[in-house]
Amino acid sequence: MTDLTTHYLGLTLKNPIVASASPLTKKIDSAKKLEQAGVGAMVMYSLFEEQIIHESLELDHYLTRGTESFAEATSYLPDSGTYAMGPGKYLDHLSAVKKAVSVPVIASLNGVSKGGWTRYARHMQDAGADALELNLYYIATDPALTAAELENTYVELVADVKNSVTIPLAVKLSPFITALPNFATRLVQAGADGLVLFNRFYQPDFDLENLEVTHTLHLSSSDELNLPLRWISILHGNIHADFALTSGVHTGQDALKVMMAGAKVTMLASELLANGYGRVADMLGVMQSWMEQHEYTSIQQMQGAMSQKSVREPAAFERANYMRVLSSWKSLP
Repeated sequence: MTDLTTHYLGLTLKNPIVASASPLTKKIDSAKKLEQAGVGAMVMYSLFEEQIIHESLELDHYLTRGTESFAEATSYLPDSGTYAMGPGKYLDHLSAVKKAVSVPVIASLNGVSKGGWTRYARHMQDAGADALELNLYYIATDPALTAAELENTYVELVADVKNSVTIPLAVKLSPFITALPNFATRLVQAGADGLVLFNRFYQPDFDLENLEVTHTLHLSSSDELNLPLRWISILHGNIHADFALTSGVHTGQDALKVMMAGAKVTMLASELLANGYGRVADMLGVMQSWMEQHEYTSIQQMQGAMSQKSVREPAAFERANYMRVLSSWKSLP
């Protein structure tokens, strides 16, 4: 029997398939189904900085408004509005999920600025989170903001959050970084124990009939796997951090590639949302069968086996292979 055990962020997981942040952890029942399906761990849906700011502003507003009125005035209660699941409810739910399942639960915090809100990292730890994933989801639209300034902000943020907790910290990155290896190194030096590659930015679309900007969720496909696969292959062995790959993992073969690149875990959400919890067992079955056929006794044995440092042609991950790819294309007759 092959050993599917892996180690991620100091945690021992029974297998490398991790349910990434998604609506599937918003209910206790679906979190239990994820565990029953066989995932090695799960990442909670994200608590956004905007939600924390919203709650703080709301609290300040209602504490300072109408101080001479009756305390029982129910009209002073905040409207549920956009952020129905505020920080308090998030922490309560995190604690409940942690008590309901036995696999590691990783909390997710989405923010880009330093400040008092980092106390929620400690609150997540106190709620029982086994680790924390800091999701750096931000679109830089200000022409005056330089790449160096933004990266410095990120690094300071990671250091700030790391100083707030004792549990392991992973950082979920965007692929839109000019010098990714250097930036990744700085994040690890600031305290990141792991790096999650890559964040998927949800792009707006246009409604031509109503002349409105629309927001549509497009699930990933296996075609998106190559970008994070390439970068984990390059970074493996050069940066001392645990890597997780997210975006584009839909099959057992995809997950095997992720392990070969050098990741400790493979994260998935789109495949579960599209095709159900049973896909976890299907993927694990494919992985185990392939490993037995190719005489791999453990996941750890294969991790990094096809990273840039391990393959016979390291240039395959770089521009040197660009012309060869173009020349291999056969035009139509």
